[in-house]
Amino acid sequence: MIEKISSMNASVNGFVWGVPMLILLIGTGIMMTIRSGFFQVSHFKHWIHHTIGAIFTDKKVTAHTEKQDKSISQFQSLCTALAATIGTGNIAGVAAAIVSGGPGAIFWMWIVSFFGMMTNYSENVLGIFYRRKNSKGEWCGGAMYYLREGLGSKKGCAAIGKGLAGLFASFCVLASFGIGNMTQVNTIAANMNAVFNIPTFIIGIILMILAAIVIVGGIKRIGTVTEKLVPFMAIAYVIGAVIIIAVNAGRFPAAFVAVIRGAFALKAVGGGIVGYGVMLAVTWGMKRGVFSNEAGLGSSVMVHSASNVKEPVAQGMWGIFEVFADTIVVCSLTAFAILCSGVVNLEDGTMISDAASTALVSEAFSTVFGKFGAGFIAFAILLFAYSTVLGWSQYGLRAFEYLFGEKSTIIYRVVFVAFILVGATMNLQLAWDLSDTFNGLMAIPNLIGVISCSGTVLAITKNYVERKIKGNTELSPLYSAYDDIQNAQEEANDGDISDIEGIEPGFN
Repeated sequence: MIEKISSMNASVNGFVWGVPMLILLIGTGIMMTIRSGFFQVSHFKHWIHHTIGAIFTDKKVTAHTEKQDKSISQFQSLCTALAATIGTGNIAGVAAAIVSGGPGAIFWMWIVSFFGMMTNYSENVLGIFYRRKNSKGEWCGGAMYYLREGLGSKKGCAAIGKGLAGLFASFCVLASFGIGNMTQVNTIAANMNAVFNIPTFIIGIILMILAAIVIVGGIKRIGTVTEKLVPFMAIAYVIGAVIIIAVNAGRFPAAFVAVIRGAFALKAVGGGIVGYGVMLAVTWGMKRGVFSNEAGLGSSVMVHSASNVKEPVAQGMWGIFEVFADTIVVCSLTAFAILCSGVVNLEDGTMISDAASTALVSEAFSTVFGKFGAGFIAFAILLFAYSTVLGWSQYGLRAFEYLFGEKSTIIYRVVFVAFILVGATMNLQLAWDLSDTFNGLMAIPNLIGVISCSGTVLAITKNYVERKIKGNTELSPLYSAYDDIQNAQEEANDGDISDIEGIEPGFN
């Protein structure tokens, strides 16, 4: 039965991740990059200063909100988003890309991430702009809202916007059980079983309990846990990978050449280009890149929208940093730790080791740290994947709430926690196939929403640049279309809200 489901899913997965999907995905990022004047490059110093730099200079970024306030801080929103993105994709996903697509897949992972920065930026700007509060006072935002309110406000598009919003929410709920639950838990269970010989169902039960304790507390508790867990696990893993690269520094130039050469399937001898090799490198690089940083899926916007920030661009810049940290930093370090460790033939990109996925990373770390290396990776996978489960539980919850209402969320929480045990004992390949499929299905309506509302993103961005970077004090901010008007008035220099009222959803 599993083989039949896997075969059927492979067909759907092949369709979802075909050339049209990849064109839509990277094309959206290219469009937003060009139309914004390469914001991620031209304003690099600004967004770095107001994201990771602000953690050390601006207490408002990390300050917790009052107990009665259901929003979370900017730093908590980033950590919760990174908790969902820095997971098995950064370890097992990168290794799988190298095994299946060769070292060149890493180059295409960089490309999709560079343009994905502006896709993620656009999603978060729209998320803040179209968000609204539920009866509990919690901010609710995401692709379903800018599809319904943004695309839906255009002439003749009300039904289309509402329909795509429903599709996105449905795919998101399903994806939360794939990319955000079963894949992560399956990887944890497999690693703990391989390294410490702990039965997978025991791991599943323990993870169910640990996840339930946090998830039942909602976004505030998730944010509190992830802001402590994410920095610790990311720094520890980065240090380990850097040590491996430093120890094998002599192989780094050859590893970098292997990435570039493999990206275009250049033969080590005689030049030439192999089309099939390029296709494998591009496909695996982009698939694993999206799996890792989720730019284009419209997922992380749901937790970014819960931030206490009022300026859409301020949260959008955290989206840029999220992709930068996840893929350009963490995934690259994983890739070069593997390539420099000697488990891959750098001349032709073939595997020297018989290991695959996470085991390949464990072997790479073992070349420097010995048996401790395998244990360290098992522990890193445990923290990475557990935090991803926490982050994605919030994504699925918001999508479920959109579809069935606030009172139904308890049903989602119970089912989500129960599926952790399913994930611990299921077939690994089926888990990965389901994740890739629902990733692609989520991306389609979300990217349609980003493209259709791109004018709104650009108008908000232009307003921000004029005010915050060029110092034009005569302009009033463009805040959320559903935010408290009084709050917007307090921030505006002259109290005039004409600009806020004047910008229509889907403005072009």
